[in-house]
Amino acid sequence: MKLALLNFVICFLITIIIAPFIIKWLHKLKFGQNILIYVEKHKTKSGTATMGGIIFILASFIGYFIFFREDNILATITMLSFLFFGILGFLDDYIKIKYKQNEGLKPYQKIIGQFGISIIIAIFVYNSELVGSECYIPFTNQTFSLGYWIIPFVVFVYLAIVNSVNLIDGLDGLCSGVSSSVIIIMSVIIYIFTKQFEGVYLNEIQNLIISCMGVGGAVLGFLCFNSYPAKVFMGDTGSLALGGLIASLTILTKNYLLIIIVGFMFVLTTLSVILQVGYFKLTRKRIFKMSPLHHHFEQNNHETKVVAIYIILTIIIGILSISLYL
Repeated sequence: MKLALLNFVICFLITIIIAPFIIKWLHKLKFGQNILIYVEKHKTKSGTATMGGIIFILASFIGYFIFFREDNILATITMLSFLFFGILGFLDDYIKIKYKQNEGLKPYQKIIGQFGISIIIAIFVYNSELVGSECYIPFTNQTFSLGYWIIPFVVFVYLAIVNSVNLIDGLDGLCSGVSSSVIIIMSVIIYIFTKQFEGVYLNEIQNLIISCMGVGGAVLGFLCFNSYPAKVFMGDTGSLALGGLIASLTILTKNYLLIIIVGFMFVLTTLSVILQVGYFKLTRKRIFKMSPLHHHFEQNNHETKVVAIYIILTIIIGILSISLYL
């Protein structure tokens, strides 16, 4: 855990150092955010540098290479998913900026890209002795096996988590604050839980934790520039990358059900969109003033309050979850 904490601090500091230079570079390239017309409160944010996910992706990979060791298969797959989902998000952001529009890649193009990355990892999971088809039941040592069904299930988990993290990226510091909390909490829980193991598997998990804690530190560093009023947005470059990493951390450690608890704010965000769309189609009325849910709360509160509550709730749920593993 000492190496994990060291990587956390190093990636945090690297982000703090490189962020001002990359933000300046993004402004020079005129990579500014186009704000959706229907979000009236966000008009003043138009032109804020976007694609800032590049900052913490770069910092995280520096930490990853610094601490690269043997038995690093799971860590490498996690970081590659982090990168490739980030590249998919980069393409989406780039199209938005180049054509000065709110829509980048078409929804079906995003899904095809996400599915392609997910299915490759799903096949690895099924065939790997390090992972396999088992799923842990939260707060126990019990598992159940999905057999062949693990492949479509892994794909579903990737799509669900990646798009949930993408949806929560709507207020200054919201996605970075909640995501860094989830990454750190999951890493701590996995560290506590896997102390019972030994050998190559333990080394693999420890190296995975080292890499993910580095990402957690990098995203916290990014939060210093992304909190209200944001100097830079992560864009889909960052949110899809974080979704890919959180999904990989969940899947490769077989904690498919635990993420529903620790990542409850992601779940709540996605459910609010599903309920809003479904209810509107049935009744032509809305449940919430706006969706996702954080925009509903934003209508009567300053966004900093909404962001703070989301992060606080995530931390409280995380602490309670950690306590059940001690």
